[in-house]
Amino acid sequence: KRKTFAILLIIVVFIIGLSSMYVWNVDIIEENNQELPNIRQDIEEAGIKLGTLKSKINSKEIINKIRLKRNDVAWMGIEKKGTNIIVKLVKADQKPEIVDTNEYCNIVSDKTGVITKINAQNGTANVKVGDTINKGDILINGWMEGKYTGVRYMHASGDIEAKVWYIQEKTESLIQQEKVKTNAEENKYAVTLNKNTINFYKTISKFEKYDTMETKNKIKILNNFYLPIEFKKITNYEYRYEQKQYTVEQLQEKIIQELEEQMKNDIKNKQIVNRNIIAEPTETELKVKLIYEVIEKIGVEQKLVS
Repeated sequence: KRKTFAILLIIVVFIIGLSSMYVWNVDIIEENNQELPNIRQDIEEAGIKLGTLKSKINSKEIINKIRLKRNDVAWMGIEKKGTNIIVKLVKADQKPEIVDTNEYCNIVSDKTGVITKINAQNGTANVKVGDTINKGDILINGWMEGKYTGVRYMHASGDIEAKVWYIQEKTESLIQQEKVKTNAEENKYAVTLNKNTINFYKTISKFEKYDTMETKNKIKILNNFYLPIEFKKITNYEYRYEQKQYTVEQLQEKIIQELEEQMKNDIKNKQIVNRNIIAEPTETELKVKLIYEVIEKIGVEQKLVS
C-alpha cells in the first residue's frame, strides 16, 4: 500500500510539474468593460492559446502582432502567473486626423446643424451665428487677408458650437408575438480534459424552444495554477411565444424606451435643448420618431490642398 501510494504521489507530482509548463487559462481584461470584437480570436492567432508552452510565448512579439493588426487597441499588457495568462487591454479612442500645427488647414463641419457660436482664433470665419451648415462645409478658412499684407495662409483654429439633431425612428405592430419563459429548465454536464470533451448528456433537448446558458469551471490548485480540466454546465430554459395586443399608448411607451436606449450614447454629456416625439399610428402598427436637439462643439481640421 505504501509503494502504491508513493507511486501515485510521484505520478501526480509529475503530472502537475508537467502541466505547470503550459497555459491552461487565459484571462482577457478590457479596461472599463469596453468591448473589442473578436479580440480573443486574434490573441489566440497571435500565439496565446490553451495548451501552449509558456516558454514559447513571446509577449513583445504578440503585442506587436495585435497592435499591427488592430487600430482599436491603445495599450496591451501580458502577465504570466502560474498556468494562467492575464492579458490587459485599453481600447483606443477614435479621433479625427490631426493636422500638424505647422501645416495650413481649414476647419470644416463634421455635423449638419445651425451655428450658435463661432470664434475664429486663427483664420477667417466663413459662417455666422444662425447659418445652416452641412457636413463638410468650411467653417473657418485657413487664411487671412490684410489691406497691406495680402493673403496669408495659416493653421485655422477656433471655438465653434452648433445646434444639431439626433434622430431615431422605429415601426412596430400593435399585435406582437412575445417570448415568455416557462418555469421548466434542464441541466446537462460535460468535462473537458485538455482539448477533449466528454458529454454526459444527449445532444437533443426535450424542449422545442429554449435559451441556453453555459457555465464553465476550470480546476485550479492555487490562485493562478490551473489544470487542463474544465467542468461545464449547460442549462436550457424553455420559453413559448404568446400573442400580445398593445394599445397605441402602451406601444408608444415601449418604442420610446427602445429608442432612448439606442440614443443614449449619442447624446451623452451633451447640452439638450429640446426633445420631440412624433407618433404616426395606423390600424395595425405604430411609427415613432424620437428627436433630440442638442448644442455641441463641432469642427475638424482639414489640410489645405496646395
